[in-house]
Amino acid sequence: MPGTRTAHLPDCRPLLADADDLSLVFQPIVDLAAATVVGYEALARFPGSAGPDAWFAAAAEIGLAAELEALAVHKALAAVDGLPPDTFLTVNVSPHLLGSADLQQALSTRRDLHRVVVELTAHTPVDDLSALRRQTDALRERGALIAVDDVGGRCSGLLQLAAVRPQLVALDRALVSDVDGDPVRTALTEMIGEFAGRIDALLLAEGVETPAELAVLTRLGVPLAQGWLLGRPAPAFLPLDPGVARLVRTHAARARLTDSVAGLLRPVRQCVLDEDPPGLPPAVLVGPHGEPTGLLLGDPRTGEVHTAPVSLRVHPSTDVGDALRRALARPPAYRFDPVVCTDPSGHVLGLLRIEDLATAARTAR
Repeated sequence: MPGTRTAHLPDCRPLLADADDLSLVFQPIVDLAAATVVGYEALARFPGSAGPDAWFAAAAEIGLAAELEALAVHKALAAVDGLPPDTFLTVNVSPHLLGSADLQQALSTRRDLHRVVVELTAHTPVDDLSALRRQTDALRERGALIAVDDVGGRCSGLLQLAAVRPQLVALDRALVSDVDGDPVRTALTEMIGEFAGRIDALLLAEGVETPAELAVLTRLGVPLAQGWLLGRPAPAFLPLDPGVARLVRTHAARARLTDSVAGLLRPVRQCVLDEDPPGLPPAVLVGPHGEPTGLLLGDPRTGEVHTAPVSLRVHPSTDVGDALRRALARPPAYRFDPVVCTDPSGHVLGLLRIEDLATAARTAR
């Protein structure tokens, strides 16, 4: 298999009679602005009526937690080459086990982790957050994105946010459930979404089960969602059901009635770092996987060309006023630099000029 090495499956005896007792299903992750599937979460399934949580708890009791998680990761990485185009696969890892030999061996079976999201669960506190940061940085160097799960539900999730600076933040299901009927949940979702934007991460709402929850999340500008309403776990990588796609598009159209930045996007040239000649500004410098790494800008007063970091990224569904507030909250040196707009995979869609945001925000009053 391209991008992989042969490796022995982790041995989980006496918990499993055979490695094939652990199978995988894949639940779609949906871009709420585009009404398309942009990723899948790999979920473990076992024989019998006991759920996955019971199996992983039993593995922990007999000292096989790392081996069982490694088996799930091993099988998930083997499925990456079968992903539909322009999608990613999320694999769940307990952060306190990430440094174990079994997990490291499983993760080493695929050299290139592009299109893989390593999602750190928040079920167990992590004693050494510095080590966790080093481990996740090593995964990023191989192309992986890092996600933190259950944010808003456990203190350990917030500590992991501070330690690893993830690119994807998964909202705790307890906040998503009944978000349409509880102003406190709505406010917390909005607050976590703003925080995710400030650390340059996308927000993912898990456990969306009703059209009313979907409506509120779309209105709040949450870019990604998954749940039984949008698609149930299946043994294959399934596309979005046409009826569900229509529902998502309807709510997206209603949300666009409140001004989003999508209509303000300006096209921009992209240069692959160390490969393409920079040319004339403005341009976005991108890494080997299409991720924005810097800006090529020109000073209108002097004509001098310089590079600047990407100090703010937003999703096209972001509210104009929110984008402007976040842009003006940047350090003075970057406050008036263009804002980069990316899709859920991190690919550049265009630039937003501060003057365009200010004009749109003033008009909307």
